[in-house]
Amino acid sequence: MKLTITKEQLLTGLQAVQNIVSTRTTLPILSNVLLRGEGQQLSLTATDLDVIVSCGVEASVAKGGATTLPVKKLFGIARELNGSEIDLEVDDKNVCSLRCGPSFYKIHGLSADEFPPLPAFKDDRKVTLPQETFRGMLRKTSFAISTDEARYVLNGIFLSLKDHKVTMVATDGRRLALVDEEVDISEKSQGEFIIPAKAVNELNRLLQDKGEVELKYSENQAAFTLKDEKGFSILIVTKLIEGNYPNYRQVIPAEAKERVPLVREEFLHALRRAEIMTSEKANSVKLTFGKNNLAITANSPEVGEARESLAVNYKGPEMAIAFNPKYLIDPLNALPNDEVYVELIDELSPGVLKINGPFLYVVMPMRLS
Repeated sequence: MKLTITKEQLLTGLQAVQNIVSTRTTLPILSNVLLRGEGQQLSLTATDLDVIVSCGVEASVAKGGATTLPVKKLFGIARELNGSEIDLEVDDKNVCSLRCGPSFYKIHGLSADEFPPLPAFKDDRKVTLPQETFRGMLRKTSFAISTDEARYVLNGIFLSLKDHKVTMVATDGRRLALVDEEVDISEKSQGEFIIPAKAVNELNRLLQDKGEVELKYSENQAAFTLKDEKGFSILIVTKLIEGNYPNYRQVIPAEAKERVPLVREEFLHALRRAEIMTSEKANSVKLTFGKNNLAITANSPEVGEARESLAVNYKGPEMAIAFNPKYLIDPLNALPNDEVYVELIDELSPGVLKINGPFLYVVMPMRLS
């Protein structure tokens, strides 16, 4: 293989794929990036056997071919090189010679044949939607993914493709985030599966505001192709989490007694300030709704206390309810809306956070001390 590539293009490709490469792997090939040059493109692929990330960048390929090189070393060299064009040549022993201005490097690689192959997906189970929509949906749910490995089915996002709707749900047992968007889904493409957190993190990192994402899935894997307007694309393939996701519908409370509109930014900053005065032992903030007023208080014996007061449109009876502040801050951080609604039944029932749009967040209250 012999090619010329700009430093910028090589770094773009390496930054897209190198994130999932583990430094502590028993298989040397998994520390490497697969490079394949043909025509006007160099494709780069990395994997940890659970997730595969692959992308193509512009290059001038004089002689096609493929090899694998240590991704961290290659990235380290490329980043520090003092020139704009890099000449890259690989011999039949997988030794890569790299030239850029006065710099010359030799990197020992491994054969491309050792690299795990990309799985194939059928075309019948696929859905296409704007990257911006998909990115927004992930942003509104991914913070609620459970990190408790004992309940592994909750260590990802549940994705449902049904009734011309894409629905995403994440829960850790103490809170639940749900969002859905109308999308054209064919009869054959309908289905449900769980995307693991690692793939969700890569999607959150790589999705853009423009272009489309094409989603294909099989029994145990899913593939996301992110295409931009210039024809540049990134592929993310992931294993799916096996198991049945719990029935999340039964967690969503019935009709609320009180619905209070709040200015998101104002509510968020008041909670952030109050959170400073919580401790590991006393990790709750109390929301007291009174006539046209919301009082937010935090009190921990070893730290001190906080009091915040917000003017709100509330006419109901006085009600106090306590929550873990983080569980309110996370969704408020993820939402772009100016206004949010808090729905309440009583101090022992879950609270619900909504917006004018397809989003719903359920959070369990804490005992009032």
